[in-house]
Amino acid sequence: MTTSACTHLGQIHPVTPRADGCEDCLRAGGQWVHLRLCMTCGHVGCCDSSPGRHATAHFHAAGDPIVQSYEPGENWFWCYTDEVGFEIPGAPSYAHS
Repeated sequence: MTTSACTHLGQIHPVTPRADGCEDCLRAGGQWVHLRLCMTCGHVGCCDSSPGRHATAHFHAAGDPIVQSYEPGENWFWCYTDEVGFEIPGAPSYAHS
């Protein structure tokens, strides 16, 4: 993966995850498969393989373009706007345990 196709790298910020699970699933009593962390505001949402697809819903509602995997052992990013995945060497991992 590369960063060359993402035009939103400047919108990646140090964030504090707002939950240890999908915020929306926790509120509604739902379940998730994998978690994604919004790199603009710290929203934790579930992936598109999850029934709620809350990370993508957050992108559509808030317009925050980049998420990082919030899974142990994963340190990749996804830009919804540019539809590109990438890694940033040395980037901190926010993965929950």
